[in-house]
Amino acid sequence: MNQNLPRVAVVVPVYNGEADLPDLISCLRSQTYPADLVDYLLVDNNSSDRTATILQEAAASNEITICPLIENQIQSSYAARNAGIRAATAEIIAFTDADCRPQPNWLHELIQPFINPTVGIVAGEIVALPGKTLLEQHATSGDTLSQKHTLAHPFCPYGQTANLAIRRQIFEQVGLFRPYLTTGGDADICWRIQKQSEWQLQFAPDAIVQHRHRATLRELQSQWRRYGQSNRYLHELHGVDLMREFTPQEYFYRLSRWLLKELPITSVKFIAGKATLVDLVSTPIGLVNVRSRSDGQREAKLSEQAKAIAWLTK
Repeated sequence: MNQNLPRVAVVVPVYNGEADLPDLISCLRSQTYPADLVDYLLVDNNSSDRTATILQEAAASNEITICPLIENQIQSSYAARNAGIRAATAEIIAFTDADCRPQPNWLHELIQPFINPTVGIVAGEIVALPGKTLLEQHATSGDTLSQKHTLAHPFCPYGQTANLAIRRQIFEQVGLFRPYLTTGGDADICWRIQKQSEWQLQFAPDAIVQHRHRATLRELQSQWRRYGQSNRYLHELHGVDLMREFTPQEYFYRLSRWLLKELPITSVKFIAGKATLVDLVSTPIGLVNVRSRSDGQREAKLSEQAKAIAWLTK
């Protein structure tokens, strides 16, 4: 019955995932893809909480094949993913993150496009977990995490590693992730594959993982600062255009326009039930995001070490 389905390895980097792992593992156990064709390689990236214990307990349950791995030499999710790739023997390697919640049909839908022998990369969709805070709701309204943004990148499309699958043989051709890179590695690996080979990237919109948005201003600023850092690193590695930075005058103009025009109009709509609190504060939150991304891009420095590509050992 399963003879035509490929074997799959699911690689998940985990750093201090104690709070997220129970829900993630529950989602993995609920996958409709044949359990005997999947190895779940969960890589502990030098966690200091109960991550290792939880992974060992999950592996001992034998409900699905969970293989706990360790990457404690390099503190990087990409180094952890490389450890999973090296341990994998499956034809297809899928990636997600510890704070993601793959839906039951996730793997089934993510693997389907590989029926086409020219497809080497498949990106699934990322949707938000229900958010309670204003910041979470703002991010949801803008589909911040959706793959539609990265797949439409003006330089070259790519998929985020929160929901991505790649043929294992490709890593033998172009190498693994850059292990010392701290952000931007998903774009880097997808671009290297597309630039150096004939493999195609395809989108699987029904292969869905849910992901939690940032709930606090500090978390949100950190997220957008990393976006800026990523842009700087990809500029150095691939020649991607840097994002234009706003001048102080532009920030002042945008904020003044919000206070004097947008806020009064939206307030009337809010009172009438035709707008939400998210609509009221959309502009200032957006400006915080732009500022954080600009700061990250300006301050980031790509080390020589981070340029190095890891390779599968022969």
